[in-house]
Amino acid sequence: MANSKKKNLKDLSYAELIAELAKVKQEYMDFRFQAKLGSVDNPMQERTLRRQVAKLNTFIRQKEIAELNK
Repeated sequence: MANSKKKNLKDLSYAELIAELAKVKQEYMDFRFQAKLGSVDNPMQERTLRRQVAKLNTFIRQKEIAELNK
């Protein structure tokens, strides 16, 4: 399942990656707010969200570099 998610991210356009990044960042901020209030069911979700942000940033940068090299 992880490979299909990764493959889907690779196939997204630059604009779609930016939109997905904004969505995941918002989820992360909401999670952090809930964590401060103490109502978090799965504390490991924070790590997962941080990693998703990093992956999206990596794919966005790869697209930028590919455009520069054309």
